[in-house]
Amino acid sequence: MIEQPRMVKICDVVEESPGVKTFFFKSDLDFVPGQYIMVWIPLIDEKPFTISYIQKDIVGISVLKRGVFTHALHKKKAGDLIGIRGPYGKGFNLQANSNSCVVGGGIGMASLTTLVDRLTDATIIQGARTVSEIIYRKRFPGMKLCTEDGTAGFKGTTVDFLMELLNTQTYSKIYTCGPEKMMYKIVDLAKKQQIECEVSLDRYMKCGFGICGQCDCSGQRVCIDGPVFNTTELNKMEDFGKIDILKTGERVNIHNR
Repeated sequence: MIEQPRMVKICDVVEESPGVKTFFFKSDLDFVPGQYIMVWIPLIDEKPFTISYIQKDIVGISVLKRGVFTHALHKKKAGDLIGIRGPYGKGFNLQANSNSCVVGGGIGMASLTTLVDRLTDATIIQGARTVSEIIYRKRFPGMKLCTEDGTAGFKGTTVDFLMELLNTQTYSKIYTCGPEKMMYKIVDLAKKQQIECEVSLDRYMKCGFGICGQCDCSGQRVCIDGPVFNTTELNKMEDFGKIDILKTGERVNIHNR
């Protein structure tokens, strides 16, 4: 039976950066970091979003403005209604050992925040093109920053920074979410260092319950088999980091996008 969206009232909106807003609402969710919810705006569409804040009965989703749906969501204010269903999918497997590294690229950092909240003394790395795109700076003051233009922290990518960090640091596990090209390189780097890795894979999802196959990655339906996958699972997924499926259903080379 397909779950119907339930309407919730937005209670607060916080601007995280010029392009990212977090929308808060009251809801009692049984949630594992890394899972997602489907968010519905009547007469427009329904899209998946990770939960970036959760405390008692207050939940938040952080949204990057980039398409018709997210532009409409960014116009919402406190008191407006949205529909939600979920949470869905497989979340992160929290490492009991606190010696972990968390690597977020762009809005992918939103998928890692609730994980960071449950880890102890994890190294947090966030990368962006420029300083204005960095999010959650006040929330995670010890976070290590990377910007491609050098306007904050390390000048370069998260992969470049992690490579340097691993010359002096050792980790029992690496968690990551961001552009798939970035995650592919991080997984490859982790393999060479014999470090277990988990990624939160972002693929185009339509249904959220494994029927349409739009989010397929080498036979894995990201919406229900993921979105979190570990190294062992990724080793069997030949499309990871190489082939994506567009909204039209066309298979394209990720490196040509």
